[in-house]
Amino acid sequence: MASVDIQTEEDPFEPYYFKHEEQQICGQFVSPITDNYDENYPSVVDRFFTRYYYIKAQAAYQVLYHSNRICLICLAPSHPAYTEGIESVSYDVGNVDRSQNVVKGKGKKGGMILQAETTLALLKTNSGNTFKIPSCIRGKLVEVNTALLTDPKLLERVPEGAGYFAILLPKIDNCDGIKASLLTQEQYEEFVRNGKTAEEPTT
Repeated sequence: MASVDIQTEEDPFEPYYFKHEEQQICGQFVSPITDNYDENYPSVVDRFFTRYYYIKAQAAYQVLYHSNRICLICLAPSHPAYTEGIESVSYDVGNVDRSQNVVKGKGKKGGMILQAETTLALLKTNSGNTFKIPSCIRGKLVEVNTALLTDPKLLERVPEGAGYFAILLPKIDNCDGIKASLLTQEQYEEFVRNGKTAEEPTT
């Protein structure tokens, strides 16, 4: 019986993998770049954003405030939707569909102006509850995360900041007031320690 030549499938990315080659600079050997890997290196959020929080009906929402004023609106870690399981996200809030928001140019012309209490999106949980996601700050709607429409469970899987509902841009003159109206990280942690739980959400 003739033998069968079985070939293993080659990895097409193998040529691109890091391979350290010994190098010397001024007589000193250069260590591999992987030796400097730090698993505790600060995250993108830790490096570039300040965490603030907005409370609505005793449920907490996170505002990641960038140094350039861009704000990401997210669920806070303690939000009850995480416990109930996330079923769907919609930007159609009844009178308008936020996903149809279009902005142009550096000035973000055409973006909707939202108030802190304005409903930004609707989140439905596996328990059948629907939470009205607030805008949390007064600002111009720059972008919504349309990926949540097809895969709402991204909110449960992605790293902090990546599971945002929308990006808002406040006016420079309003920034100090906005920050003062939100909870700081320390205040939010106290809120959680006090055992605050969400009231009955809108159904």
